[in-house]
Amino acid sequence: MRSTTTSAKEKSAEKDGACSRAPEMEGSETAGGGEAVSDEKAVIAPLVLPAVGPVKIPIPERETWTRQMDFIMSCVGFAVGLGNVWRFPYLCYKNGGGVFLIPYLLIVFVGGIPVFFLEIALGQFMKQGGIAAWNIAPLFKGLGFASMVIVFFCNTYYIMILVWGLYYLVHSFTNTLPWATCGNPWNTKECTEVFLFDQCSNVTSANDTGSGTTHNISCDALLNKKSPVIEFWENKVLQLSGGLDEPGQLNWQMILCLLATWIIVYFCIWKGVKSTGKVVYFTALFPYVVLIVLLAHGVTLPGALDGIVFYLKPNWSKLAEAQVWIDAGTQIFFSYAIGLGALTALGSYNRFHNNCYRDAYILAAINSSTSFFAGFVVFSVLGFMASEQGVDISKVAESGPGLAFIAYPKAVTLMPFAPIWAALFFFMLLVLGLDSQFVGVEGFITGILDLFPHPVFVRREVIAAVCCLLCFVIDLSMVTEGGMYVFQLFDYYSASGITLLWQAFWECVVIAWVYGADRFMDDVARMIGYRPLPYMKWCWSVITPLVCVGIFVFHVINYKPLTYNKTYIYPWWGEAIGWALALSSMLCIPMTVLCKLLRAKGSLRERWHHLTIPVWGHHHLEYLTPEAETKLLPPDSVVTLNKEKATLFETVI
Repeated sequence: MRSTTTSAKEKSAEKDGACSRAPEMEGSETAGGGEAVSDEKAVIAPLVLPAVGPVKIPIPERETWTRQMDFIMSCVGFAVGLGNVWRFPYLCYKNGGGVFLIPYLLIVFVGGIPVFFLEIALGQFMKQGGIAAWNIAPLFKGLGFASMVIVFFCNTYYIMILVWGLYYLVHSFTNTLPWATCGNPWNTKECTEVFLFDQCSNVTSANDTGSGTTHNISCDALLNKKSPVIEFWENKVLQLSGGLDEPGQLNWQMILCLLATWIIVYFCIWKGVKSTGKVVYFTALFPYVVLIVLLAHGVTLPGALDGIVFYLKPNWSKLAEAQVWIDAGTQIFFSYAIGLGALTALGSYNRFHNNCYRDAYILAAINSSTSFFAGFVVFSVLGFMASEQGVDISKVAESGPGLAFIAYPKAVTLMPFAPIWAALFFFMLLVLGLDSQFVGVEGFITGILDLFPHPVFVRREVIAAVCCLLCFVIDLSMVTEGGMYVFQLFDYYSASGITLLWQAFWECVVIAWVYGADRFMDDVARMIGYRPLPYMKWCWSVITPLVCVGIFVFHVINYKPLTYNKTYIYPWWGEAIGWALALSSMLCIPMTVLCKLLRAKGSLRERWHHLTIPVWGHHHLEYLTPEAETKLLPPDSVVTLNKEKATLFETVI
């Protein structure tokens, strides 16, 4: 349904039988877009409006996936992203190796899967995107607005990783990789290709230029040296300035990469789920092919086994550290893409009787298995890199952009046929992030379109173009010389663990305690034919909110100001911008509740009652009693309800 929330004033008047006009939902529920799908059993006859006589009101069908596998692939593409490859393996090694799987899997079952399932089931049941789906409890529609703010910020900054990946991919098609050697225009005199920290005190070695002469290596001198990989990243790709207050010039090469990436994203989603469902088969599956190829090559390299052992070696003492459990919880909420509204949007295109409960477990298994498998790929290469450089693996282990654009490119330079492996890796990186990007944009556009009661006046292609153009303009601030500092502000604050945990907490509270956990379990049973395990209800009601609160409080207590590369400290006004980004989504929830309560009439109890009555769609009529149908009809027709009710309900049955 394409509807907006009925105001408390209108609901109050409806209760008294004294409405003088139709509520907001009239235009959107009847004229604007019922959610009937092809396989639904209910056939909705035209409603009869007494005020204007019998009229047929068209109820356009909501799009559905061509095949159910389209939904699975889209969720895999969105939820399985760069975080699975560059963050989980590092956290696993950092937090006790194989021991980290204990808190990780525990929180998957009490936090990840329950919220993941809740969002998909909510979208499928309400047949609405991230905003309008919260008509299930209109008072808390701010949850939808908050998720749209978060996913908009994610869409804005996440694409920069794809831009950098595309830039590296283009520069991989050379005989000698540009980040493998010194002597390029962007290199400084501090550039060196040889690091021998374990031998620097008494050994001679070939100098950096490769002339063959020898000299004594000073450890102090080596500390000030930089590898060509780092200089390519900072001086060529980022063209890094001195700080956030020095934006510098635009990088025209990056602008071209940014434009090309946004064009690709636009044409992946401009026609809706019909086009998205086709593209994800390639973008979701191809990275697995590349990961398998990279692993097959990685395990043959010297030192690969040491890297894998280092990745899995258990350290049982880590289980006693709170940080290990916090890292596990934060990683799950990140990698499962919870709180962004995109999963709700994807679920809304399902057939009403799709088994979303089974799908949630399948997708969770795929997500976590990919994270674990990626660790073997990453650490086999890092083990080789450490072996070649003669250092401990902990010296080369990285996460995030440091792994993708520094550690792995460095490892590739040490391999035979380096350009081939570099091109393969960065193409995988590009594809892996691309589906997360365009499915995120799809979720945002779905939420926006569901706000319009008359979509005929706003074409989907136009909304998609405006969204992509707006994000492109904001992204121009990230392709300047100070762009990396702007990128980190968005990454650290706008979609941080704090905002996602806040969102997940309120989602569980609203469904479990406002709408009713048992009631929602009944709704799920109507869709899939049976009730899920009772543990799901207890997770929504108690366990998951407590997990969210615990991790949230830990984040707040242990908050540290943002820094870049552990050296540059952001100015106070930079941090203020960051907190503004975070609060812009977090405050949507309490502010919406407050505004709705203040605008309503009656006692506080009456306001609460009116504002927590769900706004149903036409596809729900199959399950409503005749009395409940009054919430779908215009108030003027209530006076003739007895006459029309029997006819309407019979057509539904």
